[in-house]
Amino acid sequence: MDSLDGNAIAGLLYDVYGQEVTTATTICAHCGAARPAAELRVYLQAPGVVVRCPSCDGVVLALVTIHRVTCVDARGLDALEPEQ
Repeated sequence: MDSLDGNAIAGLLYDVYGQEVTTATTICAHCGAARPAAELRVYLQAPGVVVRCPSCDGVVLALVTIHRVTCVDARGLDALEPEQ
């Protein structure tokens, strides 16, 4: 399965968080790797969107939109720190 980078869901992330977050630093809850959200691996072929850490392949985010409501599972995201 081919992945895209975090820029592929920039609009969806903006809708969820209300600001540009592709430049925000993410910290993986699985391995502690820190990187911009734009560098995360995105899979669009799932029923929803699955976002994985490039370092450990752990699921950082899962987003599913049903009836115009986006549900977010961010248990794999230890921190999301917007650029100052």
